[in-house]
Amino acid sequence: MLIARAPVRISFAGGGTDLPAYYNPFGGAVVSTTIDKYFYVFLSVTQDEAIQITSSDYRTFYRHDADTPMLFDGDLSLPRAILNHFDLTRGVSLFLASEIPPGTGLGSSSTVAVAIIKAVTTARGLMLSKQQIAELACQIEIEKLREPIGKQDQYASAFGGLNLIQFSAQGVTVEPVRIAPETRRQLEKNILLFFTGATRQASSILRAQKKSAEEKDQRVIDAHHAVKAMAFEVKDYLERGDLDAFGKLLDRAWQRKKQFAAGVSNALIDECYAVALQNGALGGKVTGAGGGGFLMIYCDVELQNRVTQELENRGLKRMDFRFETEGARVLVNAGLRIAGSAHAA
Repeated sequence: MLIARAPVRISFAGGGTDLPAYYNPFGGAVVSTTIDKYFYVFLSVTQDEAIQITSSDYRTFYRHDADTPMLFDGDLSLPRAILNHFDLTRGVSLFLASEIPPGTGLGSSSTVAVAIIKAVTTARGLMLSKQQIAELACQIEIEKLREPIGKQDQYASAFGGLNLIQFSAQGVTVEPVRIAPETRRQLEKNILLFFTGATRQASSILRAQKKSAEEKDQRVIDAHHAVKAMAFEVKDYLERGDLDAFGKLLDRAWQRKKQFAAGVSNALIDECYAVALQNGALGGKVTGAGGGGFLMIYCDVELQNRVTQELENRGLKRMDFRFETEGARVLVNAGLRIAGSAHAA
């Protein structure tokens, strides 16, 4: 048995600029941090002439016989594509589980990719770097499965921690944001996450963003330029310890993000966000592409009870969390080894 995990992330500024349609011509930048909510992979070796995948989140099961072609449509296409990349067609069982619901804007789908790649490469004895794991996850999701997504989630999950991640046609760089320990503690205390009760597929929103970027919609391009600039502002504010400025910038970033595509926000999100500001919050945003998932709010500790009560009265649920710094890692490895071709990133 081998157990691996990878963390989900919350993005502060720059989301959307990690899409190739934008960063290839303009360059992109995101500031995000991983949190202590994880996706887990339990990998075991069997004597069966098949692979088996069980997902607790989707309550589904998949079995693939070694002698039949592997397809990547329908349920569990991502773990199937990863196993196919390593030519694993038999003798492997995966059990997949997450601490958060899928489709909630915390980068969970790419976290799945990172966690499975970490598990499989460890079991294969392949020593991939964090950069290689992230890039392989991007390759499988974006190129092999043709998902209309960016690259920030894979890199955030693989590396862990609070980072400025920059994207260009030449590649991706990850730079830790250097902040004082007290600033980090206060930042962690002042950020609230509320589950809106709605999950969603981000693909429709991301496809609209991609289309707008490809068609050079100037309003959308300008919004992307603005949130990219805000990523560098966020880094500066955090390193200087100016958390009030950081909180207010989140509000500016959210107003810009709503210009990316229809469906980024909705009536409930708008109402809850306005109520949070009325009760003392400085800013916030919906995590991920938008349309549901978690609403992130920045609010001083002394005002959080009031904000929490108001939002929970409207059906939202607060989720406690802490920052994390490790990224993808193996928790248990009982000497497990599996064979296959030597594919890497």
